[in-house]
Amino acid sequence: MTVPSREVLTADRLPVVVIGAGPVGLAAAAHLVERGIEPLVLEAGPAAGSAVREWSHVRLFSTWGEVVDPAAEKLLAPTGWVRPDASAYPTGGDWAERYLQPLADILGDTVRYGATVTGVARAGRDRIVDSGRDGQPFTVHVQSADGHEERITARAVIDASGTWSTPSPVGADGLPALGEKAAGGRVSYRVPDLMNPAVRARYAGKRTAVVGSGASAFTALALLADLAEEEENGTHAVWILRRGIGANTYGGGEADQLPARGALGLRAKAAVEAGRASAVTGFRTRAVQRDDDDRLVLVAEDDRRLDPVDEVIVLTGFRPDLSFLSEVRLGLDERLQAPTALAPLIDPNVHSCGTVYPHGVNELTHPEQGVYLVGMKSYGRAPTFLAMTGYEQVRSIAAAIAGDQEAAERVELILPETGVCGGAGLFDEPENAEQSGGCCAAPATLQIGIGAPANTSGGC
Repeated sequence: MTVPSREVLTADRLPVVVIGAGPVGLAAAAHLVERGIEPLVLEAGPAAGSAVREWSHVRLFSTWGEVVDPAAEKLLAPTGWVRPDASAYPTGGDWAERYLQPLADILGDTVRYGATVTGVARAGRDRIVDSGRDGQPFTVHVQSADGHEERITARAVIDASGTWSTPSPVGADGLPALGEKAAGGRVSYRVPDLMNPAVRARYAGKRTAVVGSGASAFTALALLADLAEEEENGTHAVWILRRGIGANTYGGGEADQLPARGALGLRAKAAVEAGRASAVTGFRTRAVQRDDDDRLVLVAEDDRRLDPVDEVIVLTGFRPDLSFLSEVRLGLDERLQAPTALAPLIDPNVHSCGTVYPHGVNELTHPEQGVYLVGMKSYGRAPTFLAMTGYEQVRSIAAAIAGDQEAAERVELILPETGVCGGAGLFDEPENAEQSGGCCAAPATLQIGIGAPANTSGGC
């Protein structure tokens, strides 16, 4: 299949701009190509899957068979690309190098790197102007890595930029805690890669606070507990939960329909019971202060003060960056910041990855026709996102843009009754995990793909 040329563009054949060359953004491009529509993928990073590469050390809860988009595979097949073992579990690095980058390469010059989108609007119309609005193309303002600015005209915009760049703060009110920014050099929002000597040295022999209650927090606790056992030099984790510890704090354990998530929870529980980690409950952080020894002291809303720590790992979730969409009219839920029709279907108080049914253009349409938030960004602040659901989203949207409404409204994704939940998680090799569907392990803050219902987990 040939990618349409960008050399000649007419008014009725403008490209569809796709923001982000991650898994869902590249899948969107593949589906557009399949429909004979020209995509233009704008990626802020230097390579495909730039965000995924930042958690390359984390193994997914999903198998290869669950993280390869069908339209993308059709594009790749003529190149001799062979899908890895469908039952194996890739790491983030595997996913980027063995699938995302080859897909971006076959898409050729329709993928641009170092291109940061700074704004999206209707040509000649700011947010408040109604007259002639729907008949105008979109203008996408872009800044390149060297500072050059340009304006690209598009027939539609698919925003698959994710939420990786905007992790939630440690402050319990949703804002950075007092002193959090000032302590930035000792506050991380990522699951640490303890195989990296520099990162390992940062946490070895240190007392580290881990804030969060999801799979990412479990992962960090398990890794730090392993480090404490290996080093035996005073390494200790302090697990900070905003709620109390109850029957579901550690997940479902051996009964969890996400076996890897259950295993993570059991490892976190074991770390606490063995004394390699301690738990502090009902602690909602108000401030991050320094003591006389320049160590960090977390202060709660009720004025409780924790014993000093050397490092803080914040795994409290993500939120979408909507700043560059301020001139288009979005319909977003006031709580989740997800499309209003989608929000009730993904409310984390009700749903997990196994109970959100496949959805498409109808749930993702905004008052501004032709603008779509897809992938993890479509879920706003909700933490559960299915990789295959993201692929179904962009299949439906590409069909709608092509004018094939019947295909756009048809559901082509069938999920297993178990909700596609299971996988390898922290296990080094897939055979060490129980088999079931597949939910991605969450990198510390990223939530792309099949994730567990947790504050901090993402995954695919």
